[in-house]
Amino acid sequence: MTQRTGFVAIVGRPNVGKSTLLNRILGQKLSITSRKPQTTRHQILGIKTEDEVQVVYVDTPGIHKHQEKAINRYMNRAATTAVKDVDLIIMMIDRTRWTDEDDMVLETIKQQRAPVVLVVNKVDFINDKETLLPYLQKVSERHAFEQIVPISAKTGHNIERLEQLIESYLPESPYFYPEDQITDRSSRFLAAELVREKIMRQLGEELPYAMTVEIEEFKHDGRLLEISALIMVERASQKRIVIGEGGSRLKQIGQDARKDMEILFDCKVMLNMWVKVKSNWSDDERALRSLGYDDR
Repeated sequence: MTQRTGFVAIVGRPNVGKSTLLNRILGQKLSITSRKPQTTRHQILGIKTEDEVQVVYVDTPGIHKHQEKAINRYMNRAATTAVKDVDLIIMMIDRTRWTDEDDMVLETIKQQRAPVVLVVNKVDFINDKETLLPYLQKVSERHAFEQIVPISAKTGHNIERLEQLIESYLPESPYFYPEDQITDRSSRFLAAELVREKIMRQLGEELPYAMTVEIEEFKHDGRLLEISALIMVERASQKRIVIGEGGSRLKQIGQDARKDMEILFDCKVMLNMWVKVKSNWSDDERALRSLGYDDR
């Protein structure tokens, strides 16, 4: 049988469900998710190989308007470079609300040659389903989308149809990656992301966005995986928030992250974490590069 392989970029404004869609398609957790905008900060490849077809999905940070800090500019670059040289672009929007940031995403896409499929996510939240059709009609006038597919990344509604559609755009080509590989990212990177996800979920509205995680030790002795994670914030007040009263919040973050790590790495994990203040790292290009925010 002939193999088909191709790259598919998933783009959209922050918080429309891009990472949830990737995790749903892969059948396992790769990209971190939370209800906070800008949870995804990097391009992440998710690779799905099945029935002679290999799809290399590129999950991207949300394209957003505010670019005051170096990290925001980095995230927008990561998203806009992802759509170059792909075989298909999935533009994702949220239910029945089109925003200025959706316009920004569309402008970025219009400069590319790849065909674009519009995916309308979270349709399970629409109470009056009759409002959906007129809305789809309206958005179809904004661009010559190949197709418009309403889905729910959370429940899996219509995902199979979307995957079949994606397959039809892939060229004949041998696989780019080994069949059992699911990402181009290292285990250290995935561990850091899991810690960051738990912090974002724990901290609700008081979340210090100026927070990042660096893995300082990643040691496997065959039975136990030892991970040391450094959580970096910009101010002492943020450090207190992350640690919580008597260390209670940091302990909870550690427990939640360790559970997910044991599933992901399929072994027992010992996780050590500490919090350090490094002022202004999120607006310092050099600090960002040293922390792995590189334009790859």
